[in-house]
Amino acid sequence: MTTGGTYLGDLRIVLRGRDFRRLFATRLVSQAADGAFQAGLASLFFFSPERAATAGAVATAFAVAVLPYTLVGPFAGVLLDRWRRRQVLVVANLVRAALVVGVAALVGAGVVGVPLYVAVLVCLSVNRFILAGLGASLPHVVPEDELVMANAVSPTSGTLAALLGGGVGVGVRLALSPGNGTDAVILLLAAAGFAAASQVARLMDKDLLGPDGARRLPWHDVAEAAAGVARGFVEALHYLRHKRRPTLALAAIGGHRLAYGATTVVIILLCRNYFTDPADTDAGAALLASIFVASGVGFFVAALVTPVATRRMRMETWIVVCLVAAALVEATFVVFLDVTTALVGAFVLGTAAQGAKICVDAIVQGSVEDAFRGRVMSFYDVVFNVASVVSAAVCATVLPADGYSPGVYVGITLLYALTAVLYGRFHRRR
Repeated sequence: MTTGGTYLGDLRIVLRGRDFRRLFATRLVSQAADGAFQAGLASLFFFSPERAATAGAVATAFAVAVLPYTLVGPFAGVLLDRWRRRQVLVVANLVRAALVVGVAALVGAGVVGVPLYVAVLVCLSVNRFILAGLGASLPHVVPEDELVMANAVSPTSGTLAALLGGGVGVGVRLALSPGNGTDAVILLLAAAGFAAASQVARLMDKDLLGPDGARRLPWHDVAEAAAGVARGFVEALHYLRHKRRPTLALAAIGGHRLAYGATTVVIILLCRNYFTDPADTDAGAALLASIFVASGVGFFVAALVTPVATRRMRMETWIVVCLVAAALVEATFVVFLDVTTALVGAFVLGTAAQGAKICVDAIVQGSVEDAFRGRVMSFYDVVFNVASVVSAAVCATVLPADGYSPGVYVGITLLYALTAVLYGRFHRRR
């Protein structure tokens, strides 16, 4: 297998292909726009002077952001096997641009409530098609011996692009006075980015990304195919009953996401109401952006160190190491918590989260037969996101408005530690 040995080396290799460069550019532009969109939403929901950020409000926004990935994800996979994926990237980015313009109009008009939440939910649902389409298209633009490298560098680069887009959004907010008008400007910039991504996708031939031999199907055929998703979930569950290795990995990532989702809600509230003056929303937004950057750097470091670590130990062992590291960070929060500790903790938690996920991805992909892999991966997607929504809902009932609660941090520490102990123990038995 061709290998560059490092992230930059792998990136240079895969960038030699013209078709990959175009798909890669589509990903970067689209995810940068999504980063700006997320920054606009964070500014609106969490850092608007007119609105207080409570645990319930943060949990609701968190659920709205994650639910499309839970509900739409499995159906996106079915439909992407029946529609030309290049056309999905062109149309979905263009549709999302129009939807974001609509969201910006609602924000500019001061409409906050159910209509805005519904509009955001629809917008994020469309994004699920974009991300799934990008992933499903990779085998069509790189040789088989470069596919692992492409899978490693593309999502990481997309995350960095999203962080850059989010940084631009935060910069616009700090440059202009906070308010609905500024949030609307950030969202319009995101809409322009999605429109640009649609045009970049047009550079590819309409049949380049597959599915091979796909033709437009009648809607009743699509509906019948989508109905098969439920059957696929049942079949995946029956299959996993007899496959301990991927089942244990999915249980580990579920426990991890419960803890990580709770920590995300905690951090948002700390930045908004504890570390900074609640009346100084700019300071809170800037701090949250810094913590997200630290976490993003951790994601990048995980992409560098996980392949090295798993050459020296089993992937299951590295998952346990990541969970223990996260538990130690949360234990530190119990006894000592300031801005510096939060920044360092965000970096370590980001590294641990991505390191564990990389290994779980590899375990599930490598230990599940190809005939069941798609259905199991869809189930994995649901487990991953439902755990985040559940943890946010629990936080809404137990967290104070400023997010500072040593008792909650003890609970998150125990959850990380218990997941590490149980996963390590059952893995050794296996």
